[in-house]
Amino acid sequence: MNYSATQLAKKLDISRSYLYYLKDNGVIEVEVNNNGRTVWNEEVYCKLKEYIKKNRTDNSTKAEEIVREYKITKINNRRYLGNKYKLLPFIKRVVENECKNINTVADIFAGTGAVASAFTDKKLITNDIMYSNYICHVAWFSNEKYSEDRIINLITGYNNLHVAEDNYMSNNFSNTYFSLDDCRKIGYIRQDIEDKYNADEINGRERALLITSLLYAMDKIANTCGHYDAYRQGIRFEKHLELYVPEPESDLNENNVCYNMDTNKLVPEIEADLVYIDPPYNSRQYCDAYHLLENVARWNKPKVFGVAKKMDRTDLKSDYCTTKATASFEDLINSIHAKYILLSYNNMANKGNDRSNAKMSDDDIMRILRKKGEVKIFAEDYKAFSTGKSDIKTNQERLFLCICSNEEKEVIPSALNYTGGKYKLLSQILPLFPKDIDKMVDLFCGGCNVGINVECNKVLFNDNNKYLVGLLDIFRKLPKTEIIKWVYSAIDKYGLSLVSENGYDFYNSESSKGLGDYNKLGYNKLREDFNKKSEKDDEYYLMLYLLIVYSFNNQLRFNRKEEFNLPVGKRDFNSKMQGKLEAFIDRIKSSDYRFTIDDFRNVSIEGYTDRSFFYADPPYLITCATYNEQSGWTEQDESDLLRYLEELDKKGIRFALSNVLESKGKRNTILCEWINKNEKYRVIPLNYDYSNSNYHTKKDGVTKEVLIVNY
Repeated sequence: MNYSATQLAKKLDISRSYLYYLKDNGVIEVEVNNNGRTVWNEEVYCKLKEYIKKNRTDNSTKAEEIVREYKITKINNRRYLGNKYKLLPFIKRVVENECKNINTVADIFAGTGAVASAFTDKKLITNDIMYSNYICHVAWFSNEKYSEDRIINLITGYNNLHVAEDNYMSNNFSNTYFSLDDCRKIGYIRQDIEDKYNADEINGRERALLITSLLYAMDKIANTCGHYDAYRQGIRFEKHLELYVPEPESDLNENNVCYNMDTNKLVPEIEADLVYIDPPYNSRQYCDAYHLLENVARWNKPKVFGVAKKMDRTDLKSDYCTTKATASFEDLINSIHAKYILLSYNNMANKGNDRSNAKMSDDDIMRILRKKGEVKIFAEDYKAFSTGKSDIKTNQERLFLCICSNEEKEVIPSALNYTGGKYKLLSQILPLFPKDIDKMVDLFCGGCNVGINVECNKVLFNDNNKYLVGLLDIFRKLPKTEIIKWVYSAIDKYGLSLVSENGYDFYNSESSKGLGDYNKLGYNKLREDFNKKSEKDDEYYLMLYLLIVYSFNNQLRFNRKEEFNLPVGKRDFNSKMQGKLEAFIDRIKSSDYRFTIDDFRNVSIEGYTDRSFFYADPPYLITCATYNEQSGWTEQDESDLLRYLEELDKKGIRFALSNVLESKGKRNTILCEWINKNEKYRVIPLNYDYSNSNYHTKKDGVTKEVLIVNY
């Protein structure tokens, strides 16, 4: 079995610090998992137990004593207005009892991330307009690897610092929320984190973990009543800064995404099975209550003013704390793409003072949600926050669950014009797929036209084309704005056309003639630079995308030397192509999608059930296409695939196979015989009226395209 460091130290009756001391000094060798975390397993335990038994002497005890001690912290160890940590059992109970097939959860007013932390077994989308919350989400939920040892060493080092020099914090905040010494220490640590990050000594996740540790440490000793609207004057500072080591959950979903945006601007760009909404309830602006933590998190060192030492917070003000709350909420709900919406909102409409009273009425909430679907209400008693000016009793936290009706996915095309893509057949095949899919495998994903449009947000996309899958994974990994910015920068660098901005006349061309003559020189230089690249890094795949855009027929083709070899095409990066790319990236980032490069025979069917679904769209044995060049698909492949589908059927797993029975005088004998042998499979004819392989293929002959299903 595997242990956490805390569990293993307790079992060995030593401190965590001494445990790491033994590891760092070579007493044992330990493995590191894919997330960069130390693997404490039974073998390590046995070796350490034996070592400690043999070496439990006065000297070893002294060694343990001199090791720098540290403590750990969890996501809930923070004070925050409206924190839902104590309500998590209530929230989880409602979701488990009322919501089906939940694979992706979006917490769009995430605050501390407490609610998101209850769904770490799902793909998470978190968002908060406060950067001080966002950076904590990155620490707790990001999938970026980090060095636990590096974090421990830096934090124990910070805790042993004594800082005598003044800095931004001591110059502005000494002896207010913190003592002079603690302000100096906070300012030094925050600057050191930024310096280390800019020098590439720590990565983004490590930066987030260190900032989170600092924010949590500040909040623990702050001279406040839980928020930073004011500080208590004339007191002795008895508590002093001590950073704890954040301990995120292990095995987080690799597709988790954290946003720092205005929520109403974010929701049109994302999709989720469940969207959880916990907006501000009253007029208390969170940027006022936590301005100091926000200031330290952002570290722009702005001017501060007033007794409370607040910075300018204009851009952080929320409409949900004003009379605009209802209109903003209606706009938000109308823009959400989800199966379920879960709203937290209390019954404080008229129970406290003006600042405590809720900004939205129950009537408005119900009116708005009912336009989206069926609404159920669940309630639980809770203790409301009050500054002491309100006598608030019989308060309830309510959950409004909206089961969205007719909330079907918008059908979108792939960003890639991949040979054999099924976009134009989606209107025929999607209605034939099961309606209750819990997870799906797109076995020959190609451009992903099918998988991204199925009503299932947990999909494994597989293809044996390493260039294709590498490109798809870049779309998943990189921010959309960064991708679009790179595309325009590269177009400018290589002198390629951009008709959407300049028009055809600017390039002495017209639509019928195309842009090949103008783009040939720049395109060839781009292709040459691409083929010379030895490292398949992010830029490699972005260059590949741009090559596809400007290449002949927008195809993806490499020769035997692994060189991209298509000539320049007639079109360029137009507004329609950008729209396809942006929508495709949004879909990938919103869903729990994984991309693998493998032979279909190696894709495991373990872990799938009768609620799962496999879709197979292999190269067609009797047709010619780019992917079928160089003996890309043989009769043996065809037979192996059909046996693979039979194995799925034996396990009760549903499948659908796209293929052709006849094409241009050829007949797929292997497939026809397989159908005759398996009479229970249904063969559904499709109208074959799409084409995309090349300009010179004539639509003569008969092609019988079918969908074969076992359900």
